[in-house]
Formats: sequence, C-alpha cells, structure tokens
Amino acid sequence: MAGARQAVGEARRIVVKVGSSSLTTASGGLDADRVDALVDVLAKVRSGGEREIVLVSSGAIAAGLAPLGLSRRPKDLARQQAAASVGQGLLVARYTASFARYGVRVGQVLLTSDDMSRRAHHRNASRTLDKLLAMGALPVVNENDTVATDEIRFGDNDRLAALVAHLVHADLLVLLSDVDGVYDGDPGKPGTSRIAEVRDPSELSGVEIGSAGKAGVGTGGMVTKVEAARIAAAAGVPVVLTSAVHAADALSGQDTGTYFHPTGKRSADRLLWLQHASTPQGALTLDDGAVEAVVERRKSLLPAGIAAVEGEFSAGDPVELRDATGRAVARGLVSFDAKEIPRLIGRSTRELARELGPAYEREVVHRDDLVLLHP
Repeated sequence: MAGARQAVGEARRIVVKVGSSSLTTASGGLDADRVDALVDVLAKVRSGGEREIVLVSSGAIAAGLAPLGLSRRPKDLARQQAAASVGQGLLVARYTASFARYGVRVGQVLLTSDDMSRRAHHRNASRTLDKLLAMGALPVVNENDTVATDEIRFGDNDRLAALVAHLVHADLLVLLSDVDGVYDGDPGKPGTSRIAEVRDPSELSGVEIGSAGKAGVGTGGMVTKVEAARIAAAAGVPVVLTSAVHAADALSGQDTGTYFHPTGKRSADRLLWLQHASTPQGALTLDDGAVEAVVERRKSLLPAGIAAVEGEFSAGDPVELRDATGRAVARGLVSFDAKEIPRLIGRSTRELARELGPAYEREVVHRDDLVLLHP
C-alpha cells in the first residue's frame, strides 16, 4: 500500500472532482469558506509548477437554488437548467476570485456527453484542456446542465470526472465528497470500517453501498463514485475516493479514503467515451456469424452480417450492436444513415459496390469505431 500511496503523492497531472455537498450550504447557496478551503489545497499542490490540476466541479444547480428562491433541487429538467444557468456563473466567479488570491487563472470548460461521443468534438475538448494546462491555467470542468437534455446527460459528474481523467491522460483521479471513503457497511453505524484499498471491483461485491449523498443537493452518491472509480481504474488511472476535508492528505499520498488500484491499461480515448458517455441512436441486429466476427475476432461489421435495423440515426451516430436474442454486445459509430441500411442488409460489399457504386464498398461499423460491451 505504501508504494501505491507514494505514487499518488508523485502524480503529476491530477483530476480532482468535488461534489455539490462539499461546496454549498444546506439552503443551496455557495459556501465561500468551503470553496476557499478547497482552493487553498489545490493551489498549494500546483504551487511548485510540477503538478497540474483539472478540477471537475459540481455545484452549478445547487448554487442557483437560493438566488431563484428554490428551497430544494427541482425535479423537472427546465427548472434544473434555469438553476444551472444562474448558478454556473456564480460558481465560476467564486473559483476565479478564490484562485486569484494565488495568481492562478481559471478556464471554464462545459461539456455534454454528445460533445464527447463525436470524434471532432472530442478532439476539440482534448485540445482545449491541453492548451489551458500548457498556458498555466486551471480548467474547471462541469456538465453543461444549461443545455443538456435527459438524452445527452452524463447523469453525474463522477462519471464525467473519470472520463476527463482519461481524456487528459491524468496520473491520478481524486473524488471528493462528504464521505471519507468506502466502508464495509453504513459508516454511520458502529462496527463498520473504512476499506483502505480496492485491487479489483469484485472485492466490493458483498458491500452494501449507499446511493444518495447526505446533503441532498447533488445527483451522485457512493454508488456513482465507485462506478466512476471502476471506469477510471479499468482505463489505467488510479483513484482516491475521500472527503473534501481530507483533500490535502489524499493529494500528498497519506493513508486516507479508499485507493483503487488500476485494473487495466489505457485505451484509445474515444472508445472509452463511446462505451461510457454515448447514447445509442438506434440498433443493428447481427446474425450469429457477425456476432462471432465482431466479438471474438474483433472484426468490423459488414452489411452481410446485419439481420435488422431500428431507430433513426445519421452516419457518425453511435448505435448498439445486438445478437439474435436482443442483447447488446457492442457499440459503434455507424457509417450509414438508418434509411440506407435496409437495402444493404445481408449483401456483400462487392455486390453493393457493383450495384450502388464504390462508396458502398465499406464497413457499416469499422472496428476502430467499435467497443465491446462484454469483453
């Protein structure tokens, strides 16, 4: 464990995610003292110039509640978006003022899952974050709640943070909330203890993990944090999950919170986003031969292997690939519009090229644009 924590203390590029409950008062407004306390820690970590911080911050909707006279987080999307519109400006203004005490510039980056599942948008986000860091600024990332719809939401910033950690090639992800780690039971009850490290997600299979934060102003809970840790760890990024009050200890490599060991290797950035952040716009049902080719032999999907198509989608959209039982086995970016595919079903690319032209002598989903859901 000592070696793992030492690696934490030596991590050069770090993504830190903080939840709404760690930044706001019980009534929903921003707590300036809490924001300043977090900024004090982050500014100190990067003060030597050798460590970089990307901050994924919740709190926009929560910050907008009190100014709009809302006593609690609204359930309907329209009022959530209104609260986010008011609160996002307040949140970034608070960070800008607080980091200015240390001469640190802040850059705002708002993302939706749709931004990340499309290749061009994905590259733009990556370039923006890299350039902000290269110019000495500290990116503050949040989901673009003002315009995000139910269909293109990350759902919680924990998952967004895991994906951003992979996007910026981070050495470490730190998830901060109001709970100081994963426990083997209800942390409010006697007899439970903190789980110091997780080497494999299966170690938590018998642990009952709470699903809601204590403050009630955010959307995440311990379930979303553990899932985010699993995503990041599987992508080769170690994770520390702890409370905001222990942020300094966590970032210095002290034994606090729960440390998730990396369980996989870094993969192509786009594929991780495709698997965890994209919303399928339709589905293609594959015959048994195509399922075997795609899943077992990691081949591209050709028209001859398609048995059926459903949904309305355009070329470049993410779609599910299903077996004959309806189980989704993969997800990929499709090369044709939905309306084009029926006349391609079951036919060879050579036959299609001869009848429809050379543009049709290609894959429906190329293997480079495809990720398996049950590898």
